Amino acid sequence: MRERNVVSWTAMISAYSQRGYTFDALDVFINMLKSGEPPNEFTFASVLTSCAGVCGFDHGRQVHCLIIKTNFESHIYVGSSLLDMYAKSGRIHEARGVFERLPKRDVVSCTAIIAGYAQLGLDEEALELFRQLMREGMESNYVTYTSVLTALSGLAALDHGKQVHNRVLRSQLPSYIVLQNSLIDMYSKCGNLTYSRRVFDGMSERTVITWNAMLVGYSKHGLGREVVDLFQFMRKDKEVKPDNITFMAVLSGCSHGGLIDEGFSIFDEMINGKEGVKPEIEHYCCMVDLLGRAGKVHEAFDLIKKIPFEPTSAIWGSLLGACRVHNNVTVGEFVAHQLFKIEPQNAGNYVILSNLYASAGRWEDMTNVRELMKEKAVTKEPGRSWIKLDRILHSFHADDRSHPRKDEVVRKVRELSVKIKEAGYVPDLSCVLHDVDDEQKEKILLGHSEKLAIAFGLIGTSQALPIRVMKNLRICIDCHNFAKFVSKVYEIEISLRDSNRFHHIIGGICSCADYW
Repeated sequence: MRERNVVSWTAMISAYSQRGYTFDALDVFINMLKSGEPPNEFTFASVLTSCAGVCGFDHGRQVHCLIIKTNFESHIYVGSSLLDMYAKSGRIHEARGVFERLPKRDVVSCTAIIAGYAQLGLDEEALELFRQLMREGMESNYVTYTSVLTALSGLAALDHGKQVHNRVLRSQLPSYIVLQNSLIDMYSKCGNLTYSRRVFDGMSERTVITWNAMLVGYSKHGLGREVVDLFQFMRKDKEVKPDNITFMAVLSGCSHGGLIDEGFSIFDEMINGKEGVKPEIEHYCCMVDLLGRAGKVHEAFDLIKKIPFEPTSAIWGSLLGACRVHNNVTVGEFVAHQLFKIEPQNAGNYVILSNLYASAGRWEDMTNVRELMKEKAVTKEPGRSWIKLDRILHSFHADDRSHPRKDEVVRKVRELSVKIKEAGYVPDLSCVLHDVDDEQKEKILLGHSEKLAIAFGLIGTSQALPIRVMKNLRICIDCHNFAKFVSKVYEIEISLRDSNRFHHIIGGICSCADYW
């Protein structure tokens, strides 16, 4: 072109940005400035798209300075792109500052800031901002609702999720696949697979992301047979091809469901190239986990030796967890020391090895590991459980004495223990990893955060409503048994979501079939 104006420069920048050629877009923008052609609001909005993410953040700040100098910061298009750039770079406070300075907000800018909070895992902040903007009369589109549903998935806030779903239905939005996918994901992460499947079955069109969301949902709930059946159903859909995530979900589902033969059959098909997806390191990790959960620790160790990749911390960590569950000290020691080299500041590895020694009665070795943690200044994440009552999230630590109703909760735990013992409950003292007498061990068990949360739930919940508890770590065997007996004796549904999966307990029977 012999002559270029702002439209032609902006069109070229936008084309590069939309195709992901970020450095080319920035290069064209720099040449535009050198040519003397002044950018307009659309130019800035386009080039900021190429500055989103950590790698382009420094360029983004420079562009922001130019925007301020040229008085474009208050423009709605530029402001929305600015806050989106900051949010995607992990600078949510700067994004919020841009948002607050906008003289006028539209659905794009409101959605961008909510999405920024949700993508960074700041779920409470995303939900609170959504509420505030709704009170101020904000209009929502399908992207807004998708972002809010992402936040609610992280919070496992089922009641709020249902309310958002109702808003979506009342707004009569078209059936956007991305929004329906988010509903499937939200319901599964909130522990309601029935609703997830209802949304899934009602979709006239499904992408691979849709299938993956449903497969991951079943997998996280430990429903291995349902995972395999749905995968076979997916194979009949000629419009959709399984991808890497599909196979990770299926293999993980086989692992959580104890389906060893099915898992290896699918894995062998991948190796033979039948599905067009070759196994990657994550798929091998699923297979190690599959063997480890089944107690085949040595077979899992042998598989790691054959992996055509350098074993990652996730693979070693999976095997270490299996060693702890199945009390294999010999392999566990070796694996733990491999992990100490790869991630020396990960407290979880030290804790698992320490617990492994404790379960074997090797108290001196346990003490040495604890001393090593102090020497390396590694701190253990304390176990916590949460339960929501009357829209208030209550948090409990082990032996928690900080809750306003602590005395009432402790009395309720003791009452539960007496009643379920009459029904056959026997405390599993092996879950206490301290060198103390049996009476003291039983007292320690009663202070576990899951039991406190369940007791508080029974105090404040109607018998007809299920008790939903979240735990940041893996639930112990004794707390699992405790919850099963409480469910049976008190005829109440209990849902436990720990760091690995969901446990749905009805009538004393858990969806995990005591395999997790």
